[in-house]
Amino acid sequence: MRQQIACKQAERAVQFCGEVEVDESYFGGHRKGKRGRGAVGKVIVFGLLKRGGKVYTVSVSNVQRKTLLPVIRRKIKPDSVVYTDGHTAYNALDVPGFTHFRVNHSRKFVRDRNHINGIENFWSQGERHLQKYNGIPKQNFELFLKECEWRFNEGSLKQLLEDLKILLKQQY
Repeated sequence: MRQQIACKQAERAVQFCGEVEVDESYFGGHRKGKRGRGAVGKVIVFGLLKRGGKVYTVSVSNVQRKTLLPVIRRKIKPDSVVYTDGHTAYNALDVPGFTHFRVNHSRKFVRDRNHINGIENFWSQGERHLQKYNGIPKQNFELFLKECEWRFNEGSLKQLLEDLKILLKQQY
């Protein structure tokens, strides 16, 4: 069923415009040692959230500019306002075509409209949902991630159930 959900998310994918929050997160069990960027054994996930709208996520091999920028260019329309944290890979957004605002999390998390709380909220919901599985093999992680994306994007339980009915009819 997660495979069908992932396909459905791919079909519905559109370019984001307006105000878009961009961030990366690391999923995996609790381990001693380094957290966040550089943590060993975690799955790196990159996400974009249209404020007041949908989220798009993808697993990435690293958080370098050459990895993230193609996703940003493919998923965000030019002339959009992009909000990020201070990660250096996002310096590439300081070019014509994007209005780029950074949040310095070491100083403040919110300054007027300058924040990435929406995508951080999605990461929190996703982690909470995935914890109940008590470990997900890396080869299946993308499907579970797309399920979280689908749950967030569709919102209401009624719409989720309608989608599931349609998917089940297609499958059987």
